[in-house]
Amino acid sequence: MEVCTLIPGQKFEPTVLALGNFDGIHLGHQELLKDGLEKARSLKTLFSVLLFDPHPLKVLHPDRKLELITGKDEKIMLFEKFGVDKVFLLPFSLEFAETTPQEFVENILLKIGVVHVTVGFNYSFGCHGKGKPGDLEKFGEAYNFGVSVVQAQMLDDRVISSTEIRRALLNGDIDLAKSMMGRAPTIIGTVVHGDGRGRDIGFPTANIETHEDLLIPKNGVYAVTAEIDGRIYGGMMNIGIVPTFKTGQEKIIEIHFFDFHGDLYRKDLFIDIQARLRAEKKFSGVREITEQLGKDMEAAKQKLQKQNFTKFME
Repeated sequence: MEVCTLIPGQKFEPTVLALGNFDGIHLGHQELLKDGLEKARSLKTLFSVLLFDPHPLKVLHPDRKLELITGKDEKIMLFEKFGVDKVFLLPFSLEFAETTPQEFVENILLKIGVVHVTVGFNYSFGCHGKGKPGDLEKFGEAYNFGVSVVQAQMLDDRVISSTEIRRALLNGDIDLAKSMMGRAPTIIGTVVHGDGRGRDIGFPTANIETHEDLLIPKNGVYAVTAEIDGRIYGGMMNIGIVPTFKTGQEKIIEIHFFDFHGDLYRKDLFIDIQARLRAEKKFSGVREITEQLGKDMEAAKQKLQKQNFTKFME
């Protein structure tokens, strides 16, 4: 899969293009990608996705915490999995934010070489989001490209959306998030040095430093899996302020991997969150916390075994 940054004046070969923010790449997004891929195959063209880089809210509201479900790198990785041939990164700036819907079509979509565009039912484009799917269909008629509008995907009586998934993660509802995403939500970060406390009490942990724009689920203990050096390991993760040992409010992410022996320092890890085990607690001392960690480990292993991760417990 090719990833390229759009530069003014560039022209490309014909393509079917999927448009959207794709935060979470949930089941609704996946239906959109499936539609685009099928259209590209029928038209015998490439299938591409257009992403703004950086995220528009980062430019328009620099002081706002984004709390993204998926960062750019994970999106690109998932796009390839879902059959995308090319990802266009379109630089976003305050100046570009003034682009009208018609200018967006003429200066971006037509230059990319679109023969068909697929969008979600609530897609908006152009300055202040003035352009809607209906407007895109009219532009398609005028400039001779097709448009597919993918309707809302439902889970029971809920519309599957990034907003609903974000709310679920902040409430610690991993099961709902997984159901809407069609896979486990992830935490991506780099292993950094901690204070060594976990090793001292028999549960060595990897401390994870995440990108500041990514959403961190509700404080608590979770069963997780992660690929390390080509092998999947199960583990348990604590998200919180570690009240037994600290008095501050800084959120810390620590993971104890089962049966892993080695140095993870400076490694980048993709951690799949499989289940929430319990809320974060304050303990009376080391003995009480080590007893609870032993219970957490057994609970995490049981959760992973029930979800067919038995082979990761070896």
